[in-house]
Amino acid sequence: MLIKSIKTRILLPPRDDLLGVMKESLPKLREGTIVVVTSKVVSIWQGRCVPLEKYPDRDELVREEAEKYLPRKYIPGGWCIQTIKNNLLVPSAGIDESNADRHYILWPRDPGVAAKKIWQWLRKTYRVKKIGVIITDSHTTPLRRGVLGVSLAHYGFSPLKDYRGMPDIFGRELQMTQTNIADGLSAAAVMLMGEGSECTPLAVIEDVPWIKFVDRPLKSRKPFSSLEIKIKEDLYYPLISAVPWRKGGGGKKQR
Repeated sequence: MLIKSIKTRILLPPRDDLLGVMKESLPKLREGTIVVVTSKVVSIWQGRCVPLEKYPDRDELVREEAEKYLPRKYIPGGWCIQTIKNNLLVPSAGIDESNADRHYILWPRDPGVAAKKIWQWLRKTYRVKKIGVIITDSHTTPLRRGVLGVSLAHYGFSPLKDYRGMPDIFGRELQMTQTNIADGLSAAAVMLMGEGSECTPLAVIEDVPWIKFVDRPLKSRKPFSSLEIKIKEDLYYPLISAVPWRKGGGGKKQR
């Protein structure tokens, strides 16, 4: 598997031309390529940027964007509001001020729709059929310092490799194991793309083993075969449900 981060010009909030930057910066794409795009530049493309002076109280904006939130008083040190958004546990509803030129940059609107639009544009522009898109951001992992890349949305490939029903090396049938391809690729790509002033918001991944490319959204045919898990079915539900979540605005406010 080969991963290459792609340097671009700076995309400027509150709005900029992501597809134009991609056309300027991406190399010729081969069949079977995954293109990784950081969520921040997708948000700038959509105009999902809010001037800092509009929300002197950042927490107000977080509450508006979160689906559920846990106030600061419940967080060690009170350093953030913990939230649930887009079926992910993430601090501050993903809102970021870094590399934002005095703006809050929100998560993309309908990231799955945005991933599909980028996928359609790549297929048409580069005349390839087997291609995938991942929109990424960074998130924290419980009991670990540092951030890892995670997929906010993907399109064009199956996000899971299902080992259930297959034998292990001693012939025992595997019951639960599935490999999360979308988040695994995201973690690797984001590590190369960086978190600071690298100006590498894109990455190209080639020669990924056992990827299944598709040209339409996959429907789960087997039980428990979707990438996302309903909260009440999650192994960590007892921990998630044990704290007093409050209902947020869910990002419904037009911006």
